[in-house]
Amino acid sequence: MIIDIHAHYIPRILFERFDAAHARFPSVALKREDKVNRMQFPGGEMTRPIMPKLSDLADRLAWMDKNGIDHQLVGGWLDSFGYELPAAEGLEWSRFINACMKEELATQTRFTPLATVPLQDGGLAAQILKEAMDAGFGGLMIGTLPKGQGGNLDDPGLDPFWQAASDLKAGVFLHPMFLCGEPRLADYDLVNAIGRVADTSIAVARLLHSGHLLKYPGVKLVISHGGAALPYVLGRLARNFTIAQGKYADPRKGFEALYFDSIVFDRDAFEFLAGKAGKGKIMMGSDMPFPIGDLEPQKLIHAAHVDEAEKKAMLGGTAQGIFRLRADCWCRP
Repeated sequence: MIIDIHAHYIPRILFERFDAAHARFPSVALKREDKVNRMQFPGGEMTRPIMPKLSDLADRLAWMDKNGIDHQLVGGWLDSFGYELPAAEGLEWSRFINACMKEELATQTRFTPLATVPLQDGGLAAQILKEAMDAGFGGLMIGTLPKGQGGNLDDPGLDPFWQAASDLKAGVFLHPMFLCGEPRLADYDLVNAIGRVADTSIAVARLLHSGHLLKYPGVKLVISHGGAALPYVLGRLARNFTIAQGKYADPRKGFEALYFDSIVFDRDAFEFLAGKAGKGKIMMGSDMPFPIGDLEPQKLIHAAHVDEAEKKAMLGGTAQGIFRLRADCWCRP
């Protein structure tokens, strides 16, 4: 089974049922425009227009067929996760997103949903994670900034979440959000091209030096975009660990626990990642439906100089061990 582990999706019924559910999360605003929608959360501006392709299952299935993809793990859209919300509203907003995702994909057996959790509160995030895994979600997708426009994933307040993820042996897909207050990213679409890479690198470097991957060994943490800069600067992080004389955890040990998607575009970079990460650590991803994603995701894997058994693992074998695919998932005849 060929599996795409990195894709984004917003259920249509989320927009249809928003008004009826709004009292549960009054700080969320939904602006309906001519052909697109936007959202707004406390302290922030309106989100980017929500791409219609984020909700278009027919287009998505046609793309999957064209690319020989049997199954797709779908997380939400990071702009809509609502980490800026007060904790109680964040709880209800995550429940609402997850319920809409679960219902709309109930009969769509080529998709396994990834849950959203209220990462602004570690205890509530743990609660929603447990609910979601019990409800049949394949794992979860989280962002790098647990306060929405700031915060750190190694904050002690998030320890209950990490403990729950470890206890459940959950597949946790970590996706960048954005770098706050960096004016140099304002041109050339650098927010996407490099800003999110920097965001991921900073967030995960903190987890490596804090020792989170050693404290919570059951967590299956998957890093988007080929691990951002981390595979290429691991030696520098290790040097930082050495000169700190025991103040931090060894990043090389934490790195050994990480998993990665395949979205790096260049074959030589991909082969370097494969060598650095080790066997069974890379899974095919697309970032579908965003244009900056790899919309022919099998090509790079087939072109790479890795053995056939490893290619098979990258294309779906590893994903089946990291995420809990739905029991009724469609398989190619």
